[in-house]
Amino acid sequence: MMRTLQPHSTDNSILPLRLTSLFFLLSFLTNHGSYLAKAHIFIYAGCSQEKYQPNSAFEANHNSLLSSIVTSASQASYNSFALGNGTSTTPEGTVFGLYQCRGDLKITDCSQCIESAVNQIGLVCPYSYGAGLQLDGCYVRYEHVDFLGKLDIGLMYKKCSKSVSNDIEFFRRRDDVLADLQAAIGFRVSSSGLVEGFAQCLGDLGSADCSSCLAEAVGKLKNLCGSAAAADVYLGQCYARYWASGYYDFSSDSSHEDQVGKTVAIIVGVLAGLAVLIVLLSFMRKALGEFLHFLISLTFPFYYFQFIIGLFWISKFTRKRKRKCQKK
Repeated sequence: MMRTLQPHSTDNSILPLRLTSLFFLLSFLTNHGSYLAKAHIFIYAGCSQEKYQPNSAFEANHNSLLSSIVTSASQASYNSFALGNGTSTTPEGTVFGLYQCRGDLKITDCSQCIESAVNQIGLVCPYSYGAGLQLDGCYVRYEHVDFLGKLDIGLMYKKCSKSVSNDIEFFRRRDDVLADLQAAIGFRVSSSGLVEGFAQCLGDLGSADCSSCLAEAVGKLKNLCGSAAAADVYLGQCYARYWASGYYDFSSDSSHEDQVGKTVAIIVGVLAGLAVLIVLLSFMRKALGEFLHFLISLTFPFYYFQFIIGLFWISKFTRKRKRKCQKK
């Protein structure tokens, strides 16, 4: 079972490298567009303490599970699996797993999100007997023991924004949204005035367990985040989120993707133009330097000859003056 968690903020996941200011801007806008259109932003991961051995029966089934998850995500937004639990295999090779995408994602975006999660889970939890990884738009989990359909309301991750403690209207709207989300079965979006939110249970939960999980999530949103203008709470098998004065447009809307694509294309074009200009100036500087060097090489013998002649006439004039002085 998962015990050791590794929470990370979403901000840290956007900037894994030290970048110059220009490429920082490009990276930020590219990832920001990806967040709105693709929902691949890292939320949290949890890894078991126990590790399996390379080339073991568990590793073979584990790899087969992840491959099946990627394949299935191109056809459905949720699925669960059990490998190696038959009588013909050893218990050490048993692995159970599931994946789920946020309910508003298109299948193409779901597939891309799951593929990203599967690629990351082995890096975050190498050789772990159990692991779970939550991106903003999808979730992947596997375990050595059967966890499917068993209610888990443990707190995995929370995030609270700044407070809006004096806004009575906001709290009324927020409570309306949270009450609506608490009654969700599966995935639900809700709004009241300028407050919006969504919630979702994992597909392996029944309706009663889903209600229990969401009730716990809503309770933690209020208790842990208090008067926050926006808050996220992720439990073991459900999550809930609300925000104020924003908008709910995290789905893969084609018109939005076009705008993101145009924005990124413009920035790439500007950066490419700057790069070409820098290379051109560098080339011109080098070429100008070589040209000046060539001119100097041509004129140097002439000025050297003039210098020698000058020394000769100075020397001759000096001797002439010296002779005149001696005659006197």
